[in-house]
Amino acid sequence: MQFDSLDRNIINTLQKGFPLTEYPYRDAAESLGTTESELISRLQSMLDEGVLTRFGPMFQIERFGGAFTLAAMKVPPDQFDSVAEQVNQFSEVAHNYQRDHDFNMWFVIATEDIGEIEAVIEKIEVLTGIKVYNMPKLEEYFVNLQFAV
Repeated sequence: MQFDSLDRNIINTLQKGFPLTEYPYRDAAESLGTTESELISRLQSMLDEGVLTRFGPMFQIERFGGAFTLAAMKVPPDQFDSVAEQVNQFSEVAHNYQRDHDFNMWFVIATEDIGEIEAVIEKIEVLTGIKVYNMPKLEEYFVNLQFAV
């Protein structure tokens, strides 16, 4: 996908926030100097092309009674793809990444209830035969990370 200045402006601007108004796409489009339909079309194209993997809010799930944790596994390299497929079949699993480390599979588990985290970990361990290391958040930091394009 070729980016033009509007695509870059959409990504750079909407990383900083999205209007919480009655017509958020229209209002965002106006601030970007385009139309609502053009903004929606470009966002959909970026999602379809894999330029964006998601477009939506980030919630502090704990405030809603839910929970999430960072998890890691030591997966034999020759089994990585098959184990990733097994782990990714769980709807509670997101952001599964391979790393160049003994702990080579990292992913996030998000559940509606804190008690469900351990149950999902146990199911993954039973399915894969590999220990899951649970690394829950101990403290939260606001980083305000943005990626300029």
